[in-house]
Amino acid sequence: MTQRIDLHTHTFYSDGALLPSEHLRRFAALDHAAVAITDHADASNLAELIERLQRLLRSQAGDWPLTALIGVELTHVAPASIDKLAWQAKTLGAELVIVHGETIVEPVAPGTNRAAVESPAVDLLAHPGLLTLEEAEVAAARGCYIEITTRKGHSLTNGHVAKICRQANAPLVVNTDTHEPGDMANMTLARAVALGAGLSAEEADIALLYNPQQLVERILAGRAGMQNV
Repeated sequence: MTQRIDLHTHTFYSDGALLPSEHLRRFAALDHAAVAITDHADASNLAELIERLQRLLRSQAGDWPLTALIGVELTHVAPASIDKLAWQAKTLGAELVIVHGETIVEPVAPGTNRAAVESPAVDLLAHPGLLTLEEAEVAAARGCYIEITTRKGHSLTNGHVAKICRQANAPLVVNTDTHEPGDMANMTLARAVALGAGLSAEEADIALLYNPQQLVERILAGRAGMQNV
């Protein structure tokens, strides 16, 4: 698979600009193989977000030439609540749970990164800011993915994240954190961001292709298993 996979995007069900159908259509036009919709979530809207995406996929599954994934981004949730809400999201049907990491451009609670990488129900830590080596090692030990982001502001620490994850052998993915059409990134731009973060060409290929493909394949295997129950 050589098409783009983006595992971190938002619609107008949180603070994005687009209806999910237009959102997915625009990603398809940019030659994406798979896109996760991961609107901002806490206990107040978790069930509603997941149910809306489930309804969309039941009714319009064949509308786009890409795979749409049901996700949430736990956002500014206190570290003590992350594991509980992540498991709740999975129980409700979320296929991908990501956590809004300790970006340097927002007042994210200290300890968020650590709580995210420690929770078996969290698949991906987004824009983790000044990620520590110890946090990256925990992520590596259990296979939690760490994000390199194309998003303005959050991307300021991409170089640090790439360096720390290389030392820890923590798996990286490249996402956009899309909120509006101008945030979407084709493969050329995403690769440039990965290389700009200091990844080698081989490391960029792993973060852009191999790692997201492995995660999507795991999700689809789980989806198929549920359909066969």
